[in-house]
Parts: sequence; C-alpha cells; structure tokens
Amino acid sequence: MKYFKKEYLKKDILSGIVVALVSIPISMGYAQVAGLPVVYGLYGSVLPVLVYAFVTSSPQFVFGVDATPAALVGGTLAGLGIAQGSLEAVAIVPVIAAATAAWLFLFFFLRAGRLVNYISKPVMGGFISGIGCTIILMQVPKLFGGNAGTGELFVLLGHIWGELDAFHPLSAVLGVGTVVVLQIARKKVPKLPMSVLWMGAGAGLTACFGLEERGVKLLPSVEAGLPRIVMPNMALLGAHAEDIVLLSLTIALVIMAQTLLATSNYALKYNYKVDNNREILAYAAGNLAASLVGCCPVNGSVSRSGIADQYGCKSQVMSVTAGITMILVLLFGTGLLQYLPVPVLTGIVISALMGILEFDIAKKAWKADKQEFGIFLAAFLGVLVLGTIYGVVIGVLLSFVAVILRAVVPPKTFLGMIPGHEGLHNLSRNRDARPIANTVIYRFSGNLFFANIEAFQEDIEGALKEDTRQVIVDARGIGSIDITAAERLVILKRNLNARGIYFYLTEHADTVNDQLRAFGAGSLIEEGSVRRTVSLALRAAGVNKPYPLEGVSERDPSHVEAAERLAEFEWAFGAEAGEKMETLAREVAQKLVASGDYSLENIVRTENAASWGRVGLFDEDELLNRLELYFSDLEGRDSADVEEVERRLEQRRRVIEEKLKELSPEALELLRRHRREIEERLKERRPEYYKQYLELRRRLEKPKER
Repeated sequence: MKYFKKEYLKKDILSGIVVALVSIPISMGYAQVAGLPVVYGLYGSVLPVLVYAFVTSSPQFVFGVDATPAALVGGTLAGLGIAQGSLEAVAIVPVIAAATAAWLFLFFFLRAGRLVNYISKPVMGGFISGIGCTIILMQVPKLFGGNAGTGELFVLLGHIWGELDAFHPLSAVLGVGTVVVLQIARKKVPKLPMSVLWMGAGAGLTACFGLEERGVKLLPSVEAGLPRIVMPNMALLGAHAEDIVLLSLTIALVIMAQTLLATSNYALKYNYKVDNNREILAYAAGNLAASLVGCCPVNGSVSRSGIADQYGCKSQVMSVTAGITMILVLLFGTGLLQYLPVPVLTGIVISALMGILEFDIAKKAWKADKQEFGIFLAAFLGVLVLGTIYGVVIGVLLSFVAVILRAVVPPKTFLGMIPGHEGLHNLSRNRDARPIANTVIYRFSGNLFFANIEAFQEDIEGALKEDTRQVIVDARGIGSIDITAAERLVILKRNLNARGIYFYLTEHADTVNDQLRAFGAGSLIEEGSVRRTVSLALRAAGVNKPYPLEGVSERDPSHVEAAERLAEFEWAFGAEAGEKMETLAREVAQKLVASGDYSLENIVRTENAASWGRVGLFDEDELLNRLELYFSDLEGRDSADVEEVERRLEQRRRVIEEKLKELSPEALELLRRHRREIEERLKERRPEYYKQYLELRRRLEKPKER
C-alpha cells in the first residue's frame, strides 16, 4: 500500500476507527436521502471503502456514502414517483450506481483526470470551501432536533428556517456544545481523540438520563449482519433508461470533479503526488462495489477526510481499518447505535467540516492579488449557490480566464537607477530611484502578441515627455512574439523616430530576433534598434557612464556601494516596509535586552543575526532610529542602560555616515534626505513618537556641544 510505514500505523488505525464511527450517522443519513433503508449506508461503508483503499494513489483521502450523489439519486427517485425505502428503490438504486461506475470507467480510458491540472489553487480552495459550507448548512437543522436538508444555499437557508419549528433546546445544547468543545480541543489538545470520547459521552448520557424520552433524536436501530453481494438488475435500466443514463453521467462528473479536486488539495498541502487517472479508476471500482451491495453511488468524503487528517492519517491503512471497524459494528454493534444522539454526531461532522474550509487562501489572495480573490469567491459561491457541477464549470472557466489575463496583462514597470548603485530598479517601488535623463526604460515581462501589443504601445507613449530622446524596452521577459506584435513594433519605432526619439529592444532571447526576421520586422535588427543589453542601447543612443539622473548631479562612476542595497526593505516589502522594520527593531531590541550586552560590537552582531540578516546602510540607519525609540519607551529599564544604548546607536550612526561619505557624497546627502522624509512621516502618522524622537535627538546632541 502506497506511503505505508510502520511508524504511521498507530495514527492510521486510530484515524480509521474514528472515521468508521463518524461514518455511522453520516452514511445512514445519506442512505435515507438517497431513498434507501438506513442500513444500506453502513453497507456502503465496507466493500466500496476497502476496494478504494487498494486502488487509489492517495494516502489519506476517505471514500464512502456522501451528500451530493445521495441527494441527486433521491431527487431523481422522487421525480420518478418511487417511494423512499420501497422495494423498487432498493432495486433501482444499485443500477444507478453501476451506471455511474460505467461512466467513470469510460473517463478512466479517456484519461479525463488531466483536466484537474488546469484548475488553480484559488479555484480548488473555493470549491472545497463551497462544498464544506453546503454540507454544514445541510446538517445544521440536526444540531437542534430538525431534519437534514438538501439543495443549494437559498433552499438550505429556507429549510433551516422552516425546521426552527422543531427546535429542541436540549438537542441544541448538545449539538452546539459538541462543536464548541471539539473546536477548543483541536487547538488545546489536538492529539486527543476527542470525537470518539465525545461520541462515547453522548451514548453514556443516553443510557444514564434517557435522552430519547427527553426529546433528543437517536440513530435508528438496524439489523445485524453483513451485506449480501448481489448483481444489480440491469433490466430495470430499460424502464427508465433516459433518466438513469443522464443521472449517472451527472453523478460521475460530480464524483470525478469533486473528489479529484479535494484529493489534489491534500496532495498540494502535504507535498505528495497522486495519479489522477488512477484515482478515477478507484472511483469506478468503488462505485461498482457499491452497486454489488445495493448502495447508492459513493464519493470522496471531504468531511471524513478532514477528520482523518485531524488524527494524523498518513496511509490507506486508515480506510482498511475503517472498513474492518464497520464490519465489526454490523456484526456486533448494531444494538449500541440506538444510544447515539444525532445532535452530538452532527456536531462532530460539522466540526470536521470547519477544519477543511480554505478561507486562509482567500485572505492571502485579498492581500496579494484581488483577481485571485475574485476567482476564489466565484468558485466558492458557484458551488454554494448553483451546486457542484456549475461550481466546477465556473471554476474551470475562471482558471482559463486567469491564464489569459496573465498573458494579456503581464507584470510591467518603468525602470531607473539609484544614486550610488548599479543596476536598474523599479521606479514605483523604490522611492530613491531616479529615471535616467531623457530616457524611458520599460520592462515588459510576458510574451508579446496581438492581445497585449496595444497596451504595450500605450504604456510607452504615455510615458513620453517633451525632453525624451530614447525609449529602451527591457524585454528579458519576452520569449516570443507574433506577427501582429512584430508589425506594431516596426510602426512604433517609425513613429518615435519621426519625433526624434530612438527606440531599442534589448535583453530578449535570440529566438525573438529569428521571429522578427520571419515576420518581416528584420528592419529593427538591421537599423540597430535591437541591442543585447540596456547599457549597449544607452551607449548607442550616446548616453555614457556615469548616467545622468533626473534631479541628481553627476558623480564619479567609481563611487558605487557594491556591497549594500539602498532601501532594501522598501523594495522587498512595499507598503508593509514600515511595519516589517518595526518588527525587526523589536526583535533586535529584545535580543539585546536578553543578552544585557549593549556594546557597539554586540549591537552590530545582533542586527546581523536577526531574522532578516544583514541590512544595507540606509536600512540600518532607519533601524537604529526605531531601536532608539523602542529603548526609550521600555518601562522598568535602568536609565543608565537606556543612555548607554542611545550613545552606542549614535556611534553606529556616525560610522554609517562615514562609510557613505567615503563611497559617495551624493549617497550621504541622499541618506540625510531619507532621514528627513522618515521624520516627516513620523510627525504626520505618530506625533507622540515624533516628540519623543526630538527629545532623544536633543539629548544626544548635548555631548557634542560640550
């Protein structure tokens, strides 16, 4: 069995026992939803689970009777006028499971599992979260004594509202209390099998206090014994052929999409590989097994997989254990089922579902990329409002739209230089970067083709000024172009030349030059508009080192601070740079306080050993300012210690000034301007600290006056 190791055995067996016990109420309930007697839910938790365990490539996913296929079957039976629990239902449901298996075998031979590779992480997260919330809403009425619902968001909300008439206070206390206890236990004692203990506690309460007499619903009793293996009566297919074929195709698509997405999500989370096509084979085999025991179609269970994960499952020994446990329940434990309170078991299921919700992905996407957040939200709401099938379709379409948008609107920026530094820097992310005089340098980080060439041209034309003399494209991100882009580049060059502006394409792969020639744009190469590097393009335009920067006087080219980077925090963290610097200052200060050594050598050593590592001179200057404020604000510190730290920090600040003065007078002036900008921001945003800062500066200036 894949991924099996002896050291996993204990947790896998425990996970399997818990999954089996939790499966009892879930599978019995979903069997009823599918129109079958409740015992068939237990039958569907034995053979299909064991078959899946030996075929799947996933080490931890759980398979069994689940909500969506059961609801689809139950709805169809109702539409056909077949009564729940009737002999006709018992006969036709296995036929539907067999037809579902046939569709899944077909998907296996067509290698349809490849489709999941085109679904992004936000789509997966939104999809799983949508399924989780849907099942939670289905189960909510059972927390307070009502019946489970089916359908999508608005139908489920209406059902919950209607079931409030059956609200039972003691059931609600047991159900909601279970959720609260399990959520607290998950955080405080994650290794304790609280679900099993709480289930036992629920049975004990029933035995001691007669919960059923007090109005709390218990699981129905079932006959003891294992399921019989019976071939489905496929002759019944003829009577309802169209309905069964369409229904089974829909269920097969749901099983493939939902279970593949959820399985892939766990694979990404725990960094292992699953074979998507083999997974489809496992689903087909599992559903064939379900038809042989008379069960409805079976599916991957997101809720029970969450429980298995919670208890540290690492291999399918878990599923084998779950199947064996269910066999023991069917043989010897059916009499105990009538003691299990439905609200407690429902609370266990809902608690597990809460653990599989992926809203942290949405939170990250909101901060980093609103487009990714929109994709997550659309997939989530698609499943929640429209159902699994439409949710999958929406998610796949959005994934393709995201790919197209990234190609059409790739990262792009205008570049300049930082005084005292080599290399080109993003003008929008580096406050001290300056454009090269009379020059537009534009970096385009994507392939150039018909859908984005107009935006490319508009960006360049929008950046032109009256004094612009050369436009240089840093095209290192352009791996290919098409014929439309090649023609537009020629036109762009001609228009710029007519205005007395040079145009250069640089840094790209040599294959792009082959494409330019092939598409009839070889004149760009022949006329010298294609250069290997930006510096060669500048030289061709007559711009030589040291490059003149807008608003900065000329400087000696040897004055380069090669070992340091200016305002690196701003480059790395963008808008969060101030917050990150504050965190770093706090970390350094705490380490200094813990060591009790405030020597200059230890301050520098502690800075370099911090989580960020060594910072550049400009960033270090800002770090020293924040350290001063932090130490002066520490309560209970000896004033002599604080003054000593302040003196040492001032000494280090002078060392920084001397280093910059040696490297470049312009860099030193830039540092002073940088300090003034920091002071202005401090004055504006944190006036109380600004006053404290001024007092520190006055105190530190006194020794100089003497």
